[in-house]
Amino acid sequence: MTGWVRNEPDGSVTALIVGSSTAITSMLEWFWSGPAGSSVSGVEPRPTILNELPGDFTIAHQLR
Repeated sequence: MTGWVRNEPDGSVTALIVGSSTAITSMLEWFWSGPAGSSVSGVEPRPTILNELPGDFTIAHQLR
């Protein structure tokens, strides 16, 4: 699995995850519980087509 995760200014979180369907399903299930102390109100998967794959999985700094 590879990808990135970023906290957004509005408090939401954006993630790009690339991997097997089993790994992606597992990650999406984990998103519903989140880390300790988090509050998850929804998870909205959006399939996308990539022109190139990201490198190792990283936590990206806010880009805005």
